[in-house]
Amino acid sequence: MRRKNQSFGRQARRRYSNFFWLMLCGLVILLFFIVLFSKDSQPTARPAINKRAYKQDRILEGLNITDEILSPHSITRQLNDQIALAKSLVVIAKESNNLQFAWELSAQIRNLQVLLSNAATRQSPLTIVESETAIRDMALLLYQAQQLHYDSATMIMRLKAKIQSLEEQMSSVSDKSAKYGQIAAEEVPKSLYCLGVQLATEWFKSPNLQRKLVHKKKSAWKLEDNSLYHFCVFSDNILATSVVVNSTAVNSKNPDTVVFHLVTDEVNYAPMKAWFSMNDFRDVTVDVQKIEDFSWLNASYVPVLRQLRDSETTKYYFSGSNDDNRTPIKFRNPKYLSMLNHLRFYIPEVYPALKKVVFLDDDVVVQKDLSALFSIDLNGNVNGAVETCMETFHRYHKYLNYSHPLIRSHFDPDACGWAFGMNVFDLVEWRKRNVTGIYHYWQEKNVDRTLWKLGTLPPGLLTFYGLTQPLEPSWHVLGLGYTNVDPKLIAKGAVLHYNGNAKPWLKIGMDKYKPLWDKYIDYGHPLLQQCNVH
Repeated sequence: MRRKNQSFGRQARRRYSNFFWLMLCGLVILLFFIVLFSKDSQPTARPAINKRAYKQDRILEGLNITDEILSPHSITRQLNDQIALAKSLVVIAKESNNLQFAWELSAQIRNLQVLLSNAATRQSPLTIVESETAIRDMALLLYQAQQLHYDSATMIMRLKAKIQSLEEQMSSVSDKSAKYGQIAAEEVPKSLYCLGVQLATEWFKSPNLQRKLVHKKKSAWKLEDNSLYHFCVFSDNILATSVVVNSTAVNSKNPDTVVFHLVTDEVNYAPMKAWFSMNDFRDVTVDVQKIEDFSWLNASYVPVLRQLRDSETTKYYFSGSNDDNRTPIKFRNPKYLSMLNHLRFYIPEVYPALKKVVFLDDDVVVQKDLSALFSIDLNGNVNGAVETCMETFHRYHKYLNYSHPLIRSHFDPDACGWAFGMNVFDLVEWRKRNVTGIYHYWQEKNVDRTLWKLGTLPPGLLTFYGLTQPLEPSWHVLGLGYTNVDPKLIAKGAVLHYNGNAKPWLKIGMDKYKPLWDKYIDYGHPLLQQCNVH
């Protein structure tokens, strides 16, 4: 029995000893992990920098406007949507004369815009806390708008009405702009009127000018010499005509072989003679005539003069009140009945001894020698002209009324148009084909203005149909009076045409093209300075 008790006691001590050592090992391991984790959690300079950098990156990510707007959970997007809707409701509220509600919406729009502005300034995205009140207030206003029946259907109808109203206003403004532009283009600047008066005074008080003209008449034989280069200009604008003559003379290789035939009216006859008598144009011969001296230009022969006797035609052009202003003002310009404008259809009768002439408008500038025009073979045609059916210019159907059977049966609507302003006329072929008679026929058919409405180009297209020889485009560059022209075309152009309302002598002229015209005017001339021509 004693041995058994001793054996039991020893066994108990061994179990206690094993448990103790297990506990001790566990504590050591636990202590090791505690020390390890506490060491890893010690703050150091490097991790702090990384943490700040991470935070900054998050802020910068929040400043991505595109992400903010595209995100369905973005507060910025929600505010922008509310602002857009509120702005449209402001318009409807004002139209409904609910000015108080419109003011409240506008004030809340400003509040939201201030929030967005502050967020952009501090370079961090909006938070729910700071924007919750503003979003709720705007939502209440939008709900109130719904109660006022500012719903989507009503908004669409009212916006359509607003768009229609704005279109009508735009149309009205466009009509007024066109009308005022046309009026400005038709008016004679005060400085040019002054120049005409001063020149007339000089002509009648200065015998020397008249003697110079008599001396120049000694070379009258040149006016009928077909070996020379003959140009004609029909105008009542002294300064513009002077630019045409001077630019041609300056760029001519042999200016003494150039002859200019000018025709003006009674009012400008003396001033025109005075100007070209007191100024030298490099030995270019200049002859001035007045249209009133052409006795054969009378109502029995000229359809336009007969039309001027018709009361309806006179009312159409000079009052414009017979069609409730349905016809644009440019179609009722009285200059289209001016004989100076229609004289181009009578050139063979004005100059019966000449065989070939180059016709120039008074709103052109010559940049090259034009003598080569007289050697161009027109292949039996009467008119040499630059075609204008490319790009922004038009074909026959743009000028003529193809709903009229007479036009529809005689002319191809897609035929290429051409331009007046620089034309080579073979007067021999003109007389042979009786081109003036063709012009009379179409002018008489258009007495009721049903074939065309505007100017001398439409009757010119009819008169010279099948009788026009296309010229190289560089001979005649158009558009400087109303549109932008390729600088390369301008540099290559022989004749630059300021067709359109923005003439270079007017204040509404295009500034970038005026220097091309100005360089052929001597602004130091005493009369130009006296009349403040600039």
